[in-house]
Amino acid sequence: MSGNITFTIVKPDAVANNHTEAIFGMIEKAGFEILSRKDTTLTKEQAESFYDIHKGQPFFSGLVEFMTSGPIVVAALKKKNAVEDFRMTIGKTDPLEAAEGTIRKIYGEKVSRNAIHGSDSDENAQREIRFFFTPEEVEF
Repeated sequence: MSGNITFTIVKPDAVANNHTEAIFGMIEKAGFEILSRKDTTLTKEQAESFYDIHKGQPFFSGLVEFMTSGPIVVAALKKKNAVEDFRMTIGKTDPLEAAEGTIRKIYGEKVSRNAIHGSDSDENAQREIRFFFTPEEVEF
Protein backbone atom coordinates (compact mmCIF):
# COMPACT_ATOMS: atom_id res chain seq x y z
CA MET A 1 0.00 0.00 0.00
CA SER A 2 3.06 2.23 -0.27
CA GLY A 3 2.13 5.61 -1.64
CA ASN A 4 -1.43 5.47 -0.36
CA ILE A 5 -0.92 6.24 3.33
CA THR A 6 0.38 9.15 5.32
CA PHE A 7 0.48 10.30 8.91
CA THR A 8 -0.47 13.49 10.68
CA ILE A 9 -0.31 15.11 14.08
CA VAL A 10 -2.62 17.94 15.06
CA LYS A 11 -0.17 19.79 17.27
CA PRO A 12 -0.72 21.18 20.80
CA ASP A 13 -1.38 24.73 19.58
CA ALA A 14 -4.24 23.68 17.29
CA VAL A 15 -5.70 21.32 19.90
CA ALA A 16 -5.56 24.03 22.60
CA ASN A 17 -7.28 26.47 20.23
CA ASN A 18 -10.08 23.95 19.53
CA HIS A 19 -9.24 23.58 15.83
CA THR A 20 -9.02 19.77 15.78
CA GLU A 21 -12.44 19.02 14.30
CA ALA A 22 -12.22 21.81 11.72
CA ILE A 23 -8.80 20.50 10.65
CA PHE A 24 -10.10 16.94 10.31
CA GLY A 25 -13.03 18.31 8.33
CA MET A 26 -10.56 19.86 5.88
CA ILE A 27 -8.61 16.59 5.72
CA GLU A 28 -11.75 14.61 4.85
CA LYS A 29 -12.92 17.27 2.37
CA ALA A 30 -9.54 16.86 0.62
CA GLY A 31 -10.43 13.20 0.04
CA PHE A 32 -8.47 11.49 2.80
CA GLU A 33 -9.89 8.47 4.60
CA ILE A 34 -9.06 8.38 8.31
CA LEU A 35 -7.78 4.84 8.95
CA SER A 36 -7.17 5.39 12.65
CA ARG A 37 -7.13 8.37 14.97
CA LYS A 38 -6.34 8.88 18.63
CA ASP A 39 -5.80 11.59 21.21
CA THR A 40 -2.57 11.34 23.16
CA THR A 41 0.06 13.35 25.02
CA LEU A 42 3.75 12.82 24.37
CA THR A 43 6.27 12.32 27.14
CA LYS A 44 9.64 14.00 26.76
CA GLU A 45 11.19 10.62 25.92
CA GLN A 46 8.57 9.88 23.25
CA ALA A 47 8.99 13.31 21.66
CA GLU A 48 12.78 12.96 21.63
CA SER A 49 12.46 9.54 20.02
CA PHE A 50 9.89 10.64 17.43
CA TYR A 51 11.93 13.70 16.42
CA ASP A 52 15.30 11.92 16.70
CA ILE A 53 16.20 12.93 13.13
CA HIS A 54 16.38 16.55 14.36
CA LYS A 55 18.61 15.79 17.35
CA GLY A 56 21.54 18.20 17.40
CA GLN A 57 19.61 20.93 15.61
CA PRO A 58 19.28 24.25 17.48
CA PHE A 59 15.48 23.98 17.47
CA PHE A 60 15.36 20.41 18.87
CA SER A 61 14.82 21.20 22.57
CA GLY A 62 12.17 23.80 21.77
CA LEU A 63 10.40 21.33 19.49
CA VAL A 64 10.37 18.67 22.20
CA GLU A 65 9.14 21.18 24.77
CA PHE A 66 6.36 22.37 22.46
CA MET A 67 5.23 18.87 21.44
CA THR A 68 4.97 17.83 25.10
CA SER A 69 3.14 21.00 26.16
CA GLY A 70 -0.34 19.56 25.71
CA PRO A 71 -2.54 16.98 24.03
CA ILE A 72 -2.10 16.08 20.37
CA VAL A 73 -4.21 14.10 17.91
CA VAL A 74 -2.48 11.57 15.66
CA ALA A 75 -3.98 9.88 12.61
CA ALA A 76 -3.16 7.51 9.80
CA LEU A 77 -4.68 8.65 6.52
CA LYS A 78 -5.33 6.96 3.19
CA LYS A 79 -5.60 8.41 -0.30
CA LYS A 80 -3.89 7.82 -3.63
CA ASN A 81 -0.61 9.79 -3.66
CA ALA A 82 -1.17 10.41 0.05
CA VAL A 83 2.09 12.01 1.15
CA GLU A 84 2.34 14.53 -1.66
CA ASP A 85 -1.37 15.39 -1.62
CA PHE A 86 -1.35 15.83 2.15
CA ARG A 87 1.68 18.12 2.01
CA MET A 88 -0.28 20.29 -0.43
CA THR A 89 -3.33 20.20 1.87
CA ILE A 90 -1.39 21.37 4.91
CA GLY A 91 0.80 23.96 3.14
CA LYS A 92 4.37 25.11 3.67
CA THR A 93 5.95 24.83 7.11
CA ASP A 94 5.84 28.61 7.58
CA PRO A 95 2.17 29.65 7.70
CA LEU A 96 3.13 33.05 6.26
CA GLU A 97 4.41 31.28 3.11
CA ALA A 98 1.63 28.67 2.94
CA ALA A 99 -0.89 28.87 0.12
CA GLU A 100 -4.31 30.35 0.81
CA GLY A 101 -6.81 27.77 1.97
CA THR A 102 -4.22 25.36 3.42
CA ILE A 103 -4.42 24.13 6.99
CA ARG A 104 -1.25 25.93 8.07
CA LYS A 105 -2.33 29.20 6.43
CA ILE A 106 -5.65 29.08 8.26
CA TYR A 107 -4.63 27.63 11.65
CA GLY A 108 -0.87 28.10 11.94
CA GLU A 109 0.63 30.97 13.90
CA LYS A 110 4.31 30.74 12.95
CA VAL A 111 6.92 28.16 11.92
CA SER A 112 7.24 26.75 15.44
CA ARG A 113 3.45 26.71 15.95
CA ASN A 114 2.12 25.66 12.58
CA ALA A 115 -0.85 23.54 13.76
CA ILE A 116 -0.07 20.27 11.99
CA HIS A 117 2.59 17.74 11.05
CA GLY A 118 2.55 15.68 7.88
CA SER A 119 4.92 12.92 6.82
CA ASP A 120 7.48 13.95 4.21
CA SER A 121 7.95 10.54 2.54
CA ASP A 122 6.27 7.14 2.22
CA GLU A 123 8.98 5.61 4.39
CA ASN A 124 8.55 8.19 7.14
CA ALA A 125 4.77 7.84 6.97
CA GLN A 126 5.08 4.13 7.71
CA ARG A 127 7.63 4.71 10.48
CA GLU A 128 5.53 7.44 12.08
CA ILE A 129 2.33 5.39 11.92
CA ARG A 130 4.11 2.46 13.57
CA PHE A 131 5.35 4.81 16.31
CA PHE A 132 1.79 5.57 17.43
CA PHE A 133 -0.34 2.66 16.20
CA THR A 134 -0.16 -1.12 16.49
CA PRO A 135 -0.54 -3.28 13.35
CA GLU A 136 -4.05 -4.15 14.56
CA GLU A 137 -4.99 -0.47 14.63
CA VAL A 138 -3.61 0.33 11.15
CA GLU A 139 -3.13 -2.31 8.50
CA PHE A 140 -0.64 -1.50 5.73
